[in-house]
Amino acid sequence: MTNTKVCKIDPLHIEPLVIQEAAAVLERGGLVVFPTETVYGIGANLLHKGAMGRLKKIKERPQDKPFTIHISDRNDVEKYAVDVSPRACKLMVRFWPGPLTLVLCAPHDKTVGLRMPKNAIALALLGSVDFPVVAPSANRAGQPAPRDAAGVLAGLEGLVDLVLDGGTTELGRESTVADLCRLPAAILREGILPADAVLQEASKKTVLFVCTGNSCRSVMAEYLLKKYLVDHGRKDVDVISAGTFAFLGMLPTHETAKLIHGIGLDASEHRARRVTDELVRQSDIILTMERRHQEELMRQFPSEAGRIHLLGEYIGLEPFEAEIEDPIGKSEGFYADCFSTIKNAVQKLGALL
Repeated sequence: MTNTKVCKIDPLHIEPLVIQEAAAVLERGGLVVFPTETVYGIGANLLHKGAMGRLKKIKERPQDKPFTIHISDRNDVEKYAVDVSPRACKLMVRFWPGPLTLVLCAPHDKTVGLRMPKNAIALALLGSVDFPVVAPSANRAGQPAPRDAAGVLAGLEGLVDLVLDGGTTELGRESTVADLCRLPAAILREGILPADAVLQEASKKTVLFVCTGNSCRSVMAEYLLKKYLVDHGRKDVDVISAGTFAFLGMLPTHETAKLIHGIGLDASEHRARRVTDELVRQSDIILTMERRHQEELMRQFPSEAGRIHLLGEYIGLEPFEAEIEDPIGKSEGFYADCFSTIKNAVQKLGALL
């Protein structure tokens, strides 16, 4: 038996020394119980054979049933998973940090479960170590998952080394588990997050329109496609836009906002943003206004080149007519012509999606 130490910790004022102590316990192969937003979990260093042996004994887990790795940053996904799909990235953006575990493809034809908890103590601890940490619920097999330190100690005192007592967990029910290695996605366990919400999000396509400044053409395309989808009663596509050299926070040009208002929509809340790795990874189709935008994105994101297209070419226009010229600084008539060109393109695009 182990002498289980309990450290009270305030999630609003986390004491670094407590986190350092917990990290040190994990590194040397100890078991550390910590709160998440769902229930308390037993943290163990996945690379420490002794720690994993103790954890499997407590959980009575078969050797071929892996534990979920908990992470503190979405960028950590690439350490463990391969061929991460846009739908997986969309679920991360939509639900992480939060009560969703994603089963993703891993090297050597294996799978890996990943979760990013929504709890300041958990994130602080996970962010302080440089090795993978697994954290199944802090209960023995067949017992209820605990929401507080008292519940942890009732079942695990003497079996774990350290308990970080952060009070009662927010949700009190385990995470939902979704398998993204399958087509379509499958729910392996429905937890606090409704299965329908996860599957609906996973089934959507995301279209990303890209121009230079994200203040004219890509904004027009975004709102025109949104209107098309509403008019056709479709909820299966999300639409976003960005620019290759956008000034962050810039409003749409006056002419652009006026044209969008003319179709009954309001673009006053739109703020320009640049294309980022996160936007690209969550997008199923990336459509640019000019070939130079396409080339720039392919240079920045070579692994995603298969999803980056010139809008005009994607809808079947001839190369000589496929680019849409920037209206910035030009007449209202030129803006109107540009808007009309994009509207026609979006009508064709909508039928293809």
